[in-house]
Amino acid sequence: MNKVPENPSKNRDADFNALVVVSSLLVSLYLIANLMAVKIIRIGPFSLFDAGTLTFPFTYMLGDVLAEVWGYRTARRVVLLTFLCNIMLVLFTSLGAVLPYPDYMQQTQEAYVAIYTYVPRIVAASLVSFLLGELANAKALVLIRRVQRGGKALWVRTIGSSMVGYLFDTVLFVVLAFAFTVPASELLSMIAVQYAAKLLIEAAAGTPLAYWAVSLIRRKSSV
Repeated sequence: MNKVPENPSKNRDADFNALVVVSSLLVSLYLIANLMAVKIIRIGPFSLFDAGTLTFPFTYMLGDVLAEVWGYRTARRVVLLTFLCNIMLVLFTSLGAVLPYPDYMQQTQEAYVAIYTYVPRIVAASLVSFLLGELANAKALVLIRRVQRGGKALWVRTIGSSMVGYLFDTVLFVVLAFAFTVPASELLSMIAVQYAAKLLIEAAAGTPLAYWAVSLIRRKSSV
């Protein structure tokens, strides 16, 4: 079998690997967040936020890295790819729920259906909120960088853009995913706590990781 020759000018391993790794992590963390969102975390008398809040801020961090290193157009393409992957998640998990199963798997079937028949609503809410929030996040980061004229204060761009993106994402997601399933009195508290939790995770962990990732990618590649 003849081996197809590599074209060095079009196959730069560092560039290719960096973009693939960042994109793959973003898609994976977003899928994980949607599956975890079925579980609501309650502390005391209040339902504070869904478990997906623990991983979701890292998708914004990776979106920041994409926009910072490769620009808004590439970030938008990865967001749309993530959108498509989530549609596939809903379609195939829903198909799995209606396929026949042996009698001895009855409990497993019931557990599967209980989780994955709720996932479509979570994913539908997440798709709308993620698409608008992530695109707003990427656009805000690019606009802030333009105002800074390429300034080195990356934390201003990551946190500032996330404040914009999370506003779209959190309000839309909580209302679309949990309206009529949790008491209306708790919806506002869930929005406030989720928004604050996402920003806290972004500031404490997401931004330092973004600094490290952007620095590593630029040092190892020609981006």
